[in-house]
Amino acid sequence: MARLRLALVATLVLALAGCVSGSPAGGDEPKQSGDAYSGDVEWWTINLQKNYGSDIQKWIDAYQKEHPKVHIKWVDVPGQDITTKLLAAIASGKVPDVVNFTSATSGLFGGSMTDLNSLFSKEDVAAYLPNLAEPMVVDGKRIAIPWYNGGTSLAFYNKDLLAKAGFDPAQPPKTYDDALALATKYHDATGKSATNFMAYSSVVQADGIPLLSEDKKKAAFNTPETLALLEKFKTLFSSGVIAPGSLGENQRDLPQSLENKLIAFNPVAVSSSLLNVEKNSPAVYSSIVVGPPVTGAGGKYYMPGQQVMGIPAKSDNQAAAAAWLKYVAAPEQQLALCKLVPIYPSSVKALEDPFFTQISGSTPADQARKILVDTFKQSVDASLGSGNDEQLRQLFDDQVRAFMSGTKPAKQALDDAEKAWNDTLAKAK
Repeated sequence: MARLRLALVATLVLALAGCVSGSPAGGDEPKQSGDAYSGDVEWWTINLQKNYGSDIQKWIDAYQKEHPKVHIKWVDVPGQDITTKLLAAIASGKVPDVVNFTSATSGLFGGSMTDLNSLFSKEDVAAYLPNLAEPMVVDGKRIAIPWYNGGTSLAFYNKDLLAKAGFDPAQPPKTYDDALALATKYHDATGKSATNFMAYSSVVQADGIPLLSEDKKKAAFNTPETLALLEKFKTLFSSGVIAPGSLGENQRDLPQSLENKLIAFNPVAVSSSLLNVEKNSPAVYSSIVVGPPVTGAGGKYYMPGQQVMGIPAKSDNQAAAAAWLKYVAAPEQQLALCKLVPIYPSSVKALEDPFFTQISGSTPADQARKILVDTFKQSVDASLGSGNDEQLRQLFDDQVRAFMSGTKPAKQALDDAEKAWNDTLAKAK
């Protein structure tokens, strides 16, 4: 089961489940309540129908039986279409009543969402993990509630290879500096590259360096701290401590990998990559020790982003929409779906269930799941809220590659990345 959960993370991170129940008011009761809710509630999800349609339809049927005046119109949208479809709906005014989007696109859609403070009480919001709920408040407005995510990253160590560097499986690296020191020891002992760890945007961000200004209108990373971090990594990359293939754009398919034993560890990895090791190199899999991802100066664990749900401001049935959202995202439904797909819940109650607190087994996959749960409450949503996170990160990482490969100096790379970000952000206004 643990192996299956890790197997599905990569392909189903746009797939499922919810959050919290409670009364829909921030002090004032909505105009409709209980059986008085009526009318259509159009609910948009992302990539659920194919694999989980029958499970979700049972919820819809049960809710409509309890609330016969309400009709839930479920619209499932392919992941590649959600941004275009939602932008078009907002522009036309014909919006869904409840919609799933991502925290990475909150900059695009947040201004078009209802302030959920008027529909969710403080008690309602308190049922969510604060580290997931707080990023969904922009300028005092709650634009969405957290729904689900794929958890934080993990660290994977080949204990057999790293024995030559004095690696202690019981004491894996905790910080960037620890990881780089281990990499250097391994390279000194073997002459081989140790890792693909590279100072891309996610690594810079997790080192406590802001990437965007507080108003999200300008780049904020062009600092002496970022320059020093890039130069630290360049020294190790040039000497071969960090693998030459780490500059590849497809970070899921680099030439030096744990599977082919051309690196010995990865201190910050997508959790599902463990499945690739098990599938492609069982012998290596048996030697893997799993640890928490290393942290930068900020000392926090970062997750790539999370799925969230909001109610568009132009919805004409907001009270009924809020009631449905609370039902479909209640801990009971959330937990049921967490057992079907490898996601992690956003409600405190769901996370406290034995399904998450009583994990047995000693395989690398079992270790991974235990660590993901342990790090979950200390995790930070790494989304920038720019509305264009993916493009911005690509622009930054391209400049890191240019510096590491010797195409341009570090300062020029940062200057060029800053200009590219500011130009892109200006166009989005």
